Amino acid sequence: MAHFDTEYQRLEASYSDSPPGEENLLMHVPEGAKSQWHHIENLDLFFQRISFFKWFRKNGFTCMLLGEIFELVQLLFVVGFTVFLANCVDYDILFANKFVNHTDSSKVTLPDAFLPVDVCSARIRDNAFVIFVLIISGVFWLHRLVKFIYNVCCYWEIRSFYINALKMTMSELPYATWQEVQARIVEIQKEHQICIHKKELTELDIYHRILRFKNYMVAMVNKSLLPVRFRPPVLGECVFFTRGLKYNFELIFFWGPGSLFENEWSLKPEYKRGGNRLELADRLASRILWIGIANLLLCPVILVWQILYAFFSYTEVIKREPGSLGARCWSLYGRCYLRHFNELDHELMSRLSKGYKAASKYMNCFLSPLLTVVAKNVAFFAGSLLAVLIALTIYDEDVLAVEHVLSSITLLGVCITVCRSFIPDKNMVFCPEQLLRVILAHIHYMPDHWQGNAHRYETRDQFSQLFQYKAVFILEELISPVVTPIILIFSLRRKSLEIIDFFRNFTVEVVGVGDTCSFAQMDIRQHGHPAWMSEGKTEASIYQQAEDGKTELSLMHFAITNPQWQPPQETTHFISQLKERVHREATGIKLIFTLVSSAGINDGASALRSLSPQRNGRTDARTVSSGSSAWEGQLTSLVLSEYASTEMSIHALYMHELHKQQSRGELSRHTWHRQDSDESSDSVPDEVRSEPNPHSRHFPRSHTFPTTVASPSAIPTSASAYSFGAGGKAVRSARVPMGGWAEDGQAAPRHHDPLPEESSEDDMPPHIHKVNAVRCVVGMAKLICARVLKINLHFCPPILTLGYITKPAV
Repeated sequence: MAHFDTEYQRLEASYSDSPPGEENLLMHVPEGAKSQWHHIENLDLFFQRISFFKWFRKNGFTCMLLGEIFELVQLLFVVGFTVFLANCVDYDILFANKFVNHTDSSKVTLPDAFLPVDVCSARIRDNAFVIFVLIISGVFWLHRLVKFIYNVCCYWEIRSFYINALKMTMSELPYATWQEVQARIVEIQKEHQICIHKKELTELDIYHRILRFKNYMVAMVNKSLLPVRFRPPVLGECVFFTRGLKYNFELIFFWGPGSLFENEWSLKPEYKRGGNRLELADRLASRILWIGIANLLLCPVILVWQILYAFFSYTEVIKREPGSLGARCWSLYGRCYLRHFNELDHELMSRLSKGYKAASKYMNCFLSPLLTVVAKNVAFFAGSLLAVLIALTIYDEDVLAVEHVLSSITLLGVCITVCRSFIPDKNMVFCPEQLLRVILAHIHYMPDHWQGNAHRYETRDQFSQLFQYKAVFILEELISPVVTPIILIFSLRRKSLEIIDFFRNFTVEVVGVGDTCSFAQMDIRQHGHPAWMSEGKTEASIYQQAEDGKTELSLMHFAITNPQWQPPQETTHFISQLKERVHREATGIKLIFTLVSSAGINDGASALRSLSPQRNGRTDARTVSSGSSAWEGQLTSLVLSEYASTEMSIHALYMHELHKQQSRGELSRHTWHRQDSDESSDSVPDEVRSEPNPHSRHFPRSHTFPTTVASPSAIPTSASAYSFGAGGKAVRSARVPMGGWAEDGQAAPRHHDPLPEESSEDDMPPHIHKVNAVRCVVGMAKLICARVLKINLHFCPPILTLGYITKPAV
């Protein structure tokens, strides 16, 4: 392997996640005071099981048990049924190519096509490949059986922990939020000392242990270290990141034999030193080569398994719902790229699910008119043939006995369903820019060059890498056994030195937690990006900066999701400054409480205070959801969850608008797509381009943000608004630059934008204009009033339409 140097630098940890004076603390507890939960050996696995049990316990422990059992049965069924179909069926009899001699005149039955047991067993014994598959499958099934028994015992222990230690009954658990469970874990640390290396646990400690390896994966994707982006000759730029490839990455880096970690919480000491980096890179490259060869040898078995599993899993679904293959899902790469540092699985999926509807509508904006015309005509011809066959079948059912008639009816039905998926609703009008703003409110990450170019097919193609067809997902998983060894041998092996440097430079040891990814500390000073509100607060070089504002957005998400977390002083200053700027500009929030008072709801403020996640600076972990009924606890949890989600969407939109202001004036090269964009400044006003910024010299030049920065005092967005006059009558307001307003009859500026068209009745108000993004706070207050105080605010848009906020009349 060719040796080469990288520009990564050793990042020394200058901070600790433990209180002062506890750096070398080892708790001593007398023998009589020790509990069952004192000094849990593997806290990473223990906390992971607690999280898993919490989010799957909603269906009951019995459902979890049955699910594990049926997974074992499915494996036996797939292997056994496939071997039976290949060796024990006489297809000549089944297809009526050979007649069966019956003593009577009875018809041919299905058992007539089955071979005798001795013939079947002889065919199996003579087939070496089948014997090999059965042996491999048997070993794998026994491994799964042992793992199943172990998991059942572990989850029974977790159930006991919830009941005895956390004092939560199984009936209360489905209605409790993860933050409540986490708060109780923090409280019982003082009593049970589940971690003996720290006197107190923090929320960040728990997240670090649950997401230790996932934070590394998110960081490597963020720094474009993993080889998942390719440019085939015909297909162009594409992303290939499957479950099989991800499994091999984790096997190589984290837990496989010879991995970089000596256990689940500690990186091997030799990887922390830079003196033998070339030797370690050679060793890692050799290990990647052997794992790639092993994948190549097992490719036939894995490929057969993937095909059989996909066949048994999706055939019935395709027959019942042929259009399901045209549905979309968030790709595995998209889930890794869009994931915040320290974001649990259920938090990620909840956030992406809220953006699914808008993402689907955005992708449907690009249906080809030519394809629509072809689909309409194909559907007409197929429908005509299907109608004739159905009519003949109704007239005489013997038509079904004619060869291929039933198959033709099925295929024509599938063809019609597929064609309809390419025919848009004639009453539907789309606005890509507005839809992209709604998507951004939930996914929180977006390349700079997408803004203002939502209507371009290049943007659509890049977004499809995050939000792919279900059929593409299935196809990638099918070819993964073939492509994965090629990627490991020819792509990942070349990056062995960069990988070694990455783990050495971006690993820090946290007291009571172990080795963690330094990006997961969300330290603005160490990994902040100047173009994302970190100017003057960060000391990070270009290679230490997290791309796409990952550090800043992750920090805000974690702080909002965990309001009791006490961050370091510099981080606290950043969070408070951002929140203060958002609330200072959201002047329309006071109007909502005026409307509440005029409606006779004088207790609105006290009701909102009762739902506040903070209580004298601390959360009462044992009473926060213990209302007079389970319904009240569920309602409280729902409102708090919606409140946090909405607040994060507001801050994400605000931070992107500030970043957009700072990025104007020069074309920016984005690390997410690794290519220069010539479209990022299409919508930049001329006056902004013509005036150089005197503050540009304070920024280090980077390929991820430009060197010129505009003032963030005014923040234009793609949000929409309309005002209401007396009597609730809508009054149209003309859009003016920089988020200003002009009533009808007033002189509007000469700069006009085309009025965005309505996407759907439930997503957009009738008149759409652009306003400041921070007015989303108004929508948050409306949501709380509508959900909690039961006020029917007719001008409240749904929560899905974040970014389409109304402007109340003054």
